[in-house]
Formats: sequence, structure tokens, C-alpha cells
Amino acid sequence: MTSRPESARILVVDDDQEERIALSQMVSAMGYAAEMAADGEEALEKLASGHIDVLVTDLMMPRLDGFELLRNLLERGDLTPTVVLTGFGNIDHAVSIVHELRAFWFLEKPAQPAVLAPLLARAISHKRLMTEADRLRRQLSNQGFLGDLVGTSKPMRHVFSLVERVAPTSASVLITGESGTGKERIAAAIHQLSPRASGPFVAVNCAAIPESLIESELFGNEKGAFTGAVGSRAGCFELAHQGTLLLDEIAEMPLAMQAKLLRVLEDSKFRRLGGQSEISVDVRVLAATNRPVQDAIEKKHLREDLYYRLNVFHIELPPLRHRMEDIPSLIDALIRNLNQKHECRVADLHPETLRQLMNHSWPGNVRELRNVLERAVIVAHEGTVLPHHLTSSFRVPLEAKAVPPVPTEKCSITLGAGRRLRDVEDAYIRLTLKQTKNNRKQAAQMLGIGLRTLVGRIADFAADDAKSGSADGEPSAGKAAVTGQG
Repeated sequence: MTSRPESARILVVDDDQEERIALSQMVSAMGYAAEMAADGEEALEKLASGHIDVLVTDLMMPRLDGFELLRNLLERGDLTPTVVLTGFGNIDHAVSIVHELRAFWFLEKPAQPAVLAPLLARAISHKRLMTEADRLRRQLSNQGFLGDLVGTSKPMRHVFSLVERVAPTSASVLITGESGTGKERIAAAIHQLSPRASGPFVAVNCAAIPESLIESELFGNEKGAFTGAVGSRAGCFELAHQGTLLLDEIAEMPLAMQAKLLRVLEDSKFRRLGGQSEISVDVRVLAATNRPVQDAIEKKHLREDLYYRLNVFHIELPPLRHRMEDIPSLIDALIRNLNQKHECRVADLHPETLRQLMNHSWPGNVRELRNVLERAVIVAHEGTVLPHHLTSSFRVPLEAKAVPPVPTEKCSITLGAGRRLRDVEDAYIRLTLKQTKNNRKQAAQMLGIGLRTLVGRIADFAADDAKSGSADGEPSAGKAAVTGQG
């Protein structure tokens, strides 16, 4: 027998005493706590005075009938799901209540246990999901945090307001921002606050899947579709049915696959690899990328038509260096999480520890902050995180942490008026690579960007150079010039 939550309470509302008692006994036999009310007014009193998970109500009652009861709940914003009981011949009324007054479902009298039991279980689950979503909305609006996505700064307040606005809709969302800013967590928050919260949330990193496997990963495959396909397999779209699918690093998806994806987004239908029949799915698609979108389109990393299909609603996450005032509250939230994860009892940070963290530029954003704190919490284990608990790179002031100069020839950038900012950035990255003798790790550190971001820019250079026919290390046409001086 399926176990029932002990705290689940069902309120049965019916003016017929015999039917009210019989239905209450049926509910109690299912393992729930049953409450009773003789009409709508008594039901409202019960709802106001105690916790009720599900309301089961008749329609026709004296004083306040089922119609007015539901209308009252709707006006008050009460989240309690309601199952409407209706006699034979009143089905049309019940259906209209479900749609207009947002009742959870309806049942024809007399209610049968085999039908009522799974309906109550789903209604209880729905209530708890809606309560959690309401709690998250209050956090976003009033407290400036969502899990370990924390921020009272103006940029993060703006992000939270966008999340709150778009989550209840079915719109596609494009989430952009540097690596480590929390794009997947924002996508998860949109899912949690949406009507699809009870469905699956599936995230797939398009950059981490080999090109030969990405179609199978997204759409699944039939047995024998390729070497090693020993059985049929559902892809991410099927797994996310009636839920949300996040396509992370969408600009890293091969262009041929982007064309197939666009068609699926338009039709909500696809075929498994090696399959003959089309499969229909109900999936909300979110996408994320750390590439500048317009640049990704210009460089042919992202199809323009796919971009327009995904970019119904755009959320751009600010880098941590643009919201440094959020770091103390971020640290508090992360320490609570890390204490629980590693069974530590760290209470706070020494002022000098906090100063050193506040002076860091955080090229890896919140992910880097979490990694630094995770090590410090494990080392400190309890009490206060002292400066020596941080990695060696944090044990000296920021101004003393500059990357030591590389003993190479002097280099400079020759700039002309009217250059695009992107061209200047490209030239400076080439200059830094030249100075470090193509040591990518050291160049990334000097530039204050992630190694992965630098590798992506180098790949763009190769594409540009191939088009323009320029030699490696020399500026492409239209770029700011890099010159050497001896």
C-alpha cells in the first residue's frame, strides 16, 4: 500500500450529512486526516483557522454554494486545490468551474475510492509544488535570493524580476552570461516557478557531447541505428516531456544539428535516430550560452533563425565583478550550503579573509567563489575562516598579485580612430599571447578571463585568419595592429 503523508488534511464540504460523513470516512481510510464542513461559509472558516491540503466540495449548498466558495478562494489567492463533486447532468457546470474558477478537477457523485485516491495524491503534490513556487517568488521579490543565487544589487534584482515575470509563461528563454555566473541555476529557477514544476527538468551541455552523438542524445535512437545501439533509447526531448529542457552552450552545437533543432522547436515533433514514426512532445526549451550572441551569429557559431526562435525572452547574467556588493551575502549562503555538504561548522570569515575575497577580480565568477570557499571551509572545518585557510593566491594583497612580466620583446598596439571594441579586444588578446609565447593559461590569467573563454576566442581568430588569408599572429584586415618593438 502506498504511504500517505501524515500531515495531509482533506476538507470535505457537503450539506448532506450522510454523504459528508461517508466521504470523510472514505478519505480517512486512505490515510488522510479528514475535516468536515456543511457549506461554503463553514469551509472558509476552516480554511482560515487551519492547514488544509485539498478541498473536496459539493456544488449545490445553502448559504454559500460551491461556485461562490471557489470564487472567494480565487479572489483571495488561496492555493488550495479543489475537487468539485457534481451530480449527474451537471458535468457542463463542473467543467466550466475547472476552467473559469481554477478548480483542480471534478468527480461525478458518488465518488469511487479507486478514482478519488490517485486524484487526492496528485492534488496534494500540486499544492506543495505551488506553495514552494510561492515561497520562491517571495524570496525573489523581497529577500533577493533563490537558493544560492543571491543578490540585492541592482543587476541581480533586475535578473530576479525577469525570472519572476517569464517563469509562469511558456515562452522560450535565452540566458547569456560569462562562464560561472549561474545560467543553469537561473534555468532551474524558471522551471521551479513555472506551471511545469511537477514535470522533469533536463539539462544538456551541447559542448560536452561529441558531434557524432548529439542527435542521438537529443532525440534518442532505435535499436541498430548505429554501431553500438543495442536497444532503443529515449533522448532528452522525450525525457523532458511536460517539463523543461535546457540546452546549455547552444552556440557550440554543430550548425547542421541547429537546423534540425529549429524544425523540432517549430513543430514539437521529431524522429528518433533510425526511427520511422514521429514523436510529439510538450517541452519548454530554454537555452544558454557564454558567447556574445551577435558575435556568435557573425562567426557562424549560431544560426540567426535559431537565435530568433530561442530569444523570445532574454536574461543576461552580470559577472560577479559587476556586483561586488553581493559577495558578503553570497558567502553566507554558500557557507551554509557547504557546511551541510561537508558536515562542517564554519560560522564566519575573518575580516582580512573577507577583504582579500572582496579584492579579487573573480574571472570565474560565482563558480570560482564557491570553489575557493569550499576548500576554505574544509580546511577550517569549524569556527572562523582565516586568511591562511585560502589558497596561496589569496594570501597577498591584490596589487601584489599581478602576473610577473614575461621577459620577451616589447609589444604595443597601434589603434586607429573608429575601431570596433571587439577588434581592439582581439588585438590585445593576440598581443598577450605573443608576449607569453602562446602560453594560454598564463595569457588567460593576465587577461582576467577563463581559459575556456580564451580558447574560444583563439578558435575565432583561426576562422578569421582563414577567411582573410593572414598569417598566424598578424592582424586580420580591419583589426587594430599588433606591432613588436625591439
